[in-house]
Amino acid sequence: MISLKSPREIEAMRQSGQIIAGMHHMLRDLIKPGLDTWEIETKSREYIESHGGVPLQIGFEGFKYATTISINNEVAHGLPRKGLKLKNGDLVKVDTVVGLNGAVSDSAWSYVAGEASPEVKELMAVAKKSMYLGIDQAVVGNRIGDIGNAIEQYTEVEHHYGDVRQYIGHGVGPTMHEEPQVPHYGKPGHGVRLREGMVITIEPMINMGGWEVDTDSTEEDGWTVSTHDGSWSAQYEHTLAITKDGPKILTSQDPEFDAKYL
Repeated sequence: MISLKSPREIEAMRQSGQIIAGMHHMLRDLIKPGLDTWEIETKSREYIESHGGVPLQIGFEGFKYATTISINNEVAHGLPRKGLKLKNGDLVKVDTVVGLNGAVSDSAWSYVAGEASPEVKELMAVAKKSMYLGIDQAVVGNRIGDIGNAIEQYTEVEHHYGDVRQYIGHGVGPTMHEEPQVPHYGKPGHGVRLREGMVITIEPMINMGGWEVDTDSTEEDGWTVSTHDGSWSAQYEHTLAITKDGPKILTSQDPEFDAKYL
């Protein structure tokens, strides 16, 4: 069942989302070559909790950490690992979910430790823009397929990257994962129709190579998913509300850049 949120509930989710946004601002300065990935976990958890939030990934289906930290060819669900030091040029994706007085928000971002190669810069730029192209389609009366098609056309048809199929966006609140499912590929005019009050995530995972992922990689730690062909992957994710005035980003890190979505 899809739950529709009131303006009061959406505002509460925005306040939750601003804790995540602040955490990501902190990570911009923290992530650098030589950093132990465990410090990303501990500093992120400290930030969330010191601002009154609850790191909701802890305990979800047995997960033990506030963040997932996926590096280079790891697509999603990577574990924080003590003793794993970042190297110059590593592509790091950090994802978290925060609760604040019962309001839930979810956001992931990509970072580079040190200097990014031109190829990684391009991958990150395409992945980030594809998220915003999807957000632009998140308007009342459109369908879920309009979101996915915009992302698929930009990433695969225009840029020949792999647009991951196995992991998708979703509704948010009152729990972490709600209906509707929000694939990042699809046919325009197909799928669930978007209604005022829906709150969803759009979180494309874009690979330099093919879109296939290797779920066998989860056998080692039960969680980490990597690209099938070993190519590197980038991800960006916002939580947003569908309103009569267009999509409103609830996890914005940049009020100037996101002005039309606030």
